[in-house]
Amino acid sequence: MSDAHAKQTATLTTVKLTVPGMGSDHCAGIVRSSLERLPGIADIHTNISNHRVTVTLQEDGPDADRLRQTVENAGYDVARVAGGEEQDIQAEAEVEEAYLKQAWRRFWIAAIPTTLIMLLMIPHMFIAPVPGYLGIVAVLAFPVVFLLGGAATHRASWKSLKNRTFNMDVLISLGSLPPFFIGLVGFFYPMTSFIEMAATIMTFHLLGRYLEAKAKGRASQAIRKLLDMGARTARIERDGQEEEVDIRELQPGDIMVVRPGEKIPTDGEVVDGRSYIDESLATGESVPVEKTVGDTVIGATINSEGRLRVKATRIGNDTFLSQVIRMVEQAQGSQVPIQEFADRMTGRFVPAVILIAIGSMLVWWTIPDLLRPILEWGSAFLPWVNPDVSTPLLGILAAIAVLVIACPCALGLATPTALMVGSGLGAERGILIRSGAAIQSFKDIKVMVLDKTGTITRGEPKLTDVAPASGVQRNELLRWAAALENASEHPIAQAIVAGARADGIEPEAVEDFHSTAARGVAGQVGGQAVLIGNRRLLAEEQVQGLEALDADLNRLESQGRTVVLVAVDGMARGLLAVADTLKEESIDAIRGMHEKGLHVVMVTGDNERAARAIADQVGIDEVQAGVLPEGKVDAIKALQERFGEHVAMVGDGINDAPALKQANVGIAIGAGADIAIEAADVTLVRGELTGVVEAMALSHATFGKIVQNLIWASVYNVAAIPIAALGLLHPMIGVIAMTASSLSVIGNSILLRRRFRRAQTV
Repeated sequence: MSDAHAKQTATLTTVKLTVPGMGSDHCAGIVRSSLERLPGIADIHTNISNHRVTVTLQEDGPDADRLRQTVENAGYDVARVAGGEEQDIQAEAEVEEAYLKQAWRRFWIAAIPTTLIMLLMIPHMFIAPVPGYLGIVAVLAFPVVFLLGGAATHRASWKSLKNRTFNMDVLISLGSLPPFFIGLVGFFYPMTSFIEMAATIMTFHLLGRYLEAKAKGRASQAIRKLLDMGARTARIERDGQEEEVDIRELQPGDIMVVRPGEKIPTDGEVVDGRSYIDESLATGESVPVEKTVGDTVIGATINSEGRLRVKATRIGNDTFLSQVIRMVEQAQGSQVPIQEFADRMTGRFVPAVILIAIGSMLVWWTIPDLLRPILEWGSAFLPWVNPDVSTPLLGILAAIAVLVIACPCALGLATPTALMVGSGLGAERGILIRSGAAIQSFKDIKVMVLDKTGTITRGEPKLTDVAPASGVQRNELLRWAAALENASEHPIAQAIVAGARADGIEPEAVEDFHSTAARGVAGQVGGQAVLIGNRRLLAEEQVQGLEALDADLNRLESQGRTVVLVAVDGMARGLLAVADTLKEESIDAIRGMHEKGLHVVMVTGDNERAARAIADQVGIDEVQAGVLPEGKVDAIKALQERFGEHVAMVGDGINDAPALKQANVGIAIGAGADIAIEAADVTLVRGELTGVVEAMALSHATFGKIVQNLIWASVYNVAAIPIAALGLLHPMIGVIAMTASSLSVIGNSILLRRRFRRAQTV
């Protein structure tokens, strides 16, 4: 990194603003466009799932107050401003809760006078005129339209128009203010009152705001569940005493005391004790995992049995839980390519609706005779249509109906709400989808590239075969091998020792131990000369009886296993085979990939024979062996040239990170290296390959919901606006339909849970 670049990077600062009213991508676009006009802005990221705007500032950029003022001038209140490194989850949750309560309070306060208006309007219209009706209605409607609920709406509309941006509040203001003022004309000239309409439109708008906030809370409940999982306090040892402290006071190196039934406060390493830990929040597995000294534990998991002393290793934003929350939020705030179409539409939506409303009013005023037959036809089955209404009144009604039925929010909510639910479902199952683009790309994947070691296999050698020579007992062969290999640090040697111990054989003492690099080891065990190594070494040492082991040697080597021969006092006594064993779920996972029509390729740095042996066991379609780390990127590129931009890769090591980035969808096994996880679009926390198939199913289901939402929102607006312009839709019904449109998009996204669960059981 150059000095200039380092200096530039160091001077960047980040400010986070919580904007409760930023409820859709349309709103987020207005906020972004307002901030982009400021000098010194390096980057702007909006996330409507948590109503947060993250602004990266250059050294000469505006301060936090200027950012707040700019957002508020665009028509949106800012509830909280925080520094880039500050992550007060509780404060953010409190802001969300306060916004929901405020939305409910504004609605029910407005609903009281509106209900009274409706109770007066019915007898006034159908029984007998109510004395002083217009004055009573005007007094009741005034606080609804201008104070209780309307003040915030009109203020936001004015700021939006003043800054040449157009949000949903503009349509509501234009739909409620003209009816109120036109209704006042009734005090001087006999005409139909519109004041009831103004109050009703505002009240239903406030109801829609509340229901949207509540429904979005349900859609993003996965984040809330994750937040609630974390511990609030920790019990630590200080000066020989146990002391309970706030979780934010923990420091790396603190020794935490965790009793049975308690949450582990933060990520750490067990330094004393043994217990079983419920890690279901991280892995999705309900079976507790045994942990003892030296094992790592995850913050927010539950200690089921024994008392543990745990050294804190990661705190704050570096913990596993914080990383999961950050990745889920990143997914919820990311863009899906298909959303670009909706963004272009919503950016022009409000001005277009205003022009259509004005145009429909002018058309009614200039050529009413052409449109009245439509009203006469509609009056036959639409009780609110009255073809006998005067022409000026019809034009006004049509314009207001167009304004209040148009719904850019439905388009803006189409993608984010589906992403909220989909990413939340994934987090519950240990599938972290970082990128919204990956959800769309998944549906087109034709090739799945798999690393071998740590992905298909366990990534650690294991003793797989023990073949004693004639007249030699299995335990006797293991006793010789374990004693000698226990003095070696080689992974193969340690695998042999572990296999012997699993059979209840503890290594004996060895004397005169020595090793030959890459060939074998020798020493004295119980007074006998033991030699372990490859066939060439034993042949050079003139060991007898090797021919009797050739059949087993060739068979095991053809299966990709690493074979060592054991000789005692110059005579071949048997052989042992070590191999990197398959993960239990690999066969089922690859079968599932084939069922989805994928071409499965293994790309590994291992030798051809070992790779082929594993590929044959699990049903791999194509093997590319002996590929160096830098060659994996070229392998991905070559597959993309053959199959198009439809290649996904699963890997777990540091050497997989560049290839994961090159792939159209990169998938990291959660147990792997952090750099691989950072490079991936999807992370499988459980470390199981079957998660790939589940992630694909989730992505397909989520993208399907996004498409459904966009189609519904587009069809709704395309159909509803012309109907309103023709005078077939009463404005009060229009505002109800507008609210229902947004809620239907949110509700359809929530149904993703049911669809995905049903798909998983098929």
